[in-house]
Amino acid sequence: MTKSIYEFSVKDTRGNDVSLSNYRGKVLLIVNVASKCGLTHANYKELNILHEKYKDQGFEILAFPCNQFLSQEPGNGKQIQEAVCTLFKAEFPIFDKVVVNGRKTLPLYKYLKAQKGGWLFWDSIKWNFTKFLVDKNGTVVERYAPTTSPLKLEKEIQTLLGVL
Repeated sequence: MTKSIYEFSVKDTRGNDVSLSNYRGKVLLIVNVASKCGLTHANYKELNILHEKYKDQGFEILAFPCNQFLSQEPGNGKQIQEAVCTLFKAEFPIFDKVVVNGRKTLPLYKYLKAQKGGWLFWDSIKWNFTKFLVDKNGTVVERYAPTTSPLKLEKEIQTLLGVL
């Protein structure tokens, strides 16, 4: 049985394997993102604020583009990377496009959902910008709805970082 997210590898936007053990000891916010969603601008703006404020204190955001919700992430890895960095000024890691629900769900997302199910169809991601907060030990501590503002997570992030 998997004990932490550090046991997973994922692909970056160029198709290279990235071990999540590279993030051992950091507080992580894992988010399924989309560049053409109504929630995109507000989420990226606030994710950027959190990243800038806490990146030097051991906080990282891991963004996973997903096209499962009304095809709101249509591009390939290069196009997504370009859009996210240019339009939304994101400086946190953007990974390859993933599937978060269904038969081809990325193993990391199977694990995240098993650790912190939502309500109503607990095993599914409901929309873009579902957020999972992970502590320094790689344990999933909370799941947040797509409509939860990233800045509302600041106190929990501070607590996990030990900066309160």
